[in-house]
Amino acid sequence: MPTTEHDPSAAGHRPPTPGHRPHGEDPLTEGPLTEGLLAAWTALLHRCGAAAEPEPYGRELLRRWSEPQRRYHTVTHLHAVLEHVDELAGHADDPEAVRLAAWFHDAVHRPDRTENEERSAALAVRALTAAGLPAERVAEVERLVLLTVGHNPAPGDRNGEVLCDADLAVLGGSPEAYAAYAAAVREEYGFVPAPDFSAGRAAVLRHLLALPALYRTPAARERFTAAARTNLTAELGSL
Repeated sequence: MPTTEHDPSAAGHRPPTPGHRPHGEDPLTEGPLTEGLLAAWTALLHRCGAAAEPEPYGRELLRRWSEPQRRYHTVTHLHAVLEHVDELAGHADDPEAVRLAAWFHDAVHRPDRTENEERSAALAVRALTAAGLPAERVAEVERLVLLTVGHNPAPGDRNGEVLCDADLAVLGGSPEAYAAYAAAVREEYGFVPAPDFSAGRAAVLRHLLALPALYRTPAARERFTAAARTNLTAELGSL
């Protein structure tokens, strides 16, 4: 989801590198959450007709979601988005494509770069094509991942509505949960000076508040809209 990565505030700033493991060398931490996610991924790929063994792809995705530069865009966020997709799945035309897109939507996340969604979409195409999924579904997953750049699906895009609502559900949490989310985002962008971060973050918050609707599915709109607008407005006022 958008944090500051679409704003010039992060451009020109780089996170500190001492002690940082090179990209692609981060170990996957085993635990109940990752084990459950891996089982869910494997079942999803089997349901989608994968011709290749899904587990290696799942482990690589979870390794990416566990990279040390992440503070908010972690396996916990992935798990939360997948749970919200399940809750909203009845609204989607192709719930399995939405679930696949949820797995890939922040699979590439480097806070110092601005093309994370594009790289995540390209990764989805490569991985799902290699796994033997039909080209039509792969193309839909790619499209959905790219939608998370702006979270503004077209009217009637039921798959896009479910994915975007699931990704933005965190905005409609309790004040305490929202504060923890905002603090984690700031930590991810700790290499950005405070004035630049505040400017970029404010632009993101204004974009979200200016959307025709923060949530498009009836269930998410009813559950999250009021709290999300309160949370976003309060954070914007604090910057």
